[in-house]
Amino acid sequence: MSAKQIAAVLVATVIPLAVALAGQSAAPRSEVHVVMDEVTHVPMRFLTTGPAGNAKIYQTHPQWTADGSHIIFRSSNRSSEGPAIFALRESDGAITQLTHGKGVKLSSINVSRLANHLFYFREGGDKRLRLIRLDFPASPEAGAAPKETTITTFPEGFRDAGGFAIDMDESAAYTGVLLDDAPSPQEAAKRHVEGEIWAIDLKTGAIRTVVKTPFRVGHVEANPWLAGELMYCNETGGDAPQRMWIVKADGTGSRPLFVEGPTDWVTHETFVDRDHVMFNIMGHTPELRKRPTGVAVIDLRTDVVEMVGQLPTGRGFWHSNGTTDGHLAVADDFDGEVYLMDRKTGERILLSTGHMMKPDHTHPNFSPDGTRILIQSGRESGGKRLDLVTLPVPKRFLVSK
Repeated sequence: MSAKQIAAVLVATVIPLAVALAGQSAAPRSEVHVVMDEVTHVPMRFLTTGPAGNAKIYQTHPQWTADGSHIIFRSSNRSSEGPAIFALRESDGAITQLTHGKGVKLSSINVSRLANHLFYFREGGDKRLRLIRLDFPASPEAGAAPKETTITTFPEGFRDAGGFAIDMDESAAYTGVLLDDAPSPQEAAKRHVEGEIWAIDLKTGAIRTVVKTPFRVGHVEANPWLAGELMYCNETGGDAPQRMWIVKADGTGSRPLFVEGPTDWVTHETFVDRDHVMFNIMGHTPELRKRPTGVAVIDLRTDVVEMVGQLPTGRGFWHSNGTTDGHLAVADDFDGEVYLMDRKTGERILLSTGHMMKPDHTHPNFSPDGTRILIQSGRESGGKRLDLVTLPVPKRFLVSK
């Protein structure tokens, strides 16, 4: 074989291999390590570490993939490409980057409960936002590239109000819309700012208005167990005169949820099952403590309220979540401590400590099977960056289930 023939064979072999490898991310590596809590002696499984900041999805939305194998998280500086979405295989900690390129909006991530895909916003070169569906394989670590599909391109000037949800049957997405010059929540509370909720058909991309509001809309959530039921809030960045609202996807039935008294400060609402919403009535000042405060649950059909619990001293609970069977609740406080509560017996235990509550709050979620709690923590960085951490639910709480 001549030198030219040998060179041709080498080129024919190397080029396809290079092309195949180009589609794969670097080999996934694990950052998992376990730290024992000095106060509670509960093992904290840190899933991420290092100089990059790693944030979980907000507590109102799914964290795990539909098959329960991966946690989806976000980082603004883990990738050289800028903000990106990642999948972390919980069994061994392997991390895979799912999105590539510029314009990924990390505040708008919805993980499907039906199959291995997610929805998010991306800004194009024309500065207009797109709603993107991203399909990824069951094992993204294997190197197969995720597939992205543009569902719709929002009109020029569209401003997301900070709320984005997917209906349980994935027929539509819903987002809060700013109709003014993008004021901060605090500014919006001081002057008349109107808002809307838009619905986006996930098959056609068609956009329609669900409801108009006389305030800035925030935290749009879709009931994960009942199609066509939405919850949203009056987003003020602080205490709203009436925080929580419910509406049907066709725009009917809009009404306040948990009608507030003049001194009630309601925040951080989330669906915990088909018929119940968990929320927090703030008790961080002596004046607020003159009325019942703490973690509460309201029945969407009867408006009956259950008070789950509150700390007797200090500033009280801040964010909470619950298992779908109505058994357990989790809540954090202003000092970065995480508590577990049994809604049936009333028992409360301190589960984990020292999570700083900066640069962001812990925002706890239960795993789909209710055996673990996912938080984000500034513990190892002294509050300079976030890491993902899972905390085990003690066995005695699972046995009583």
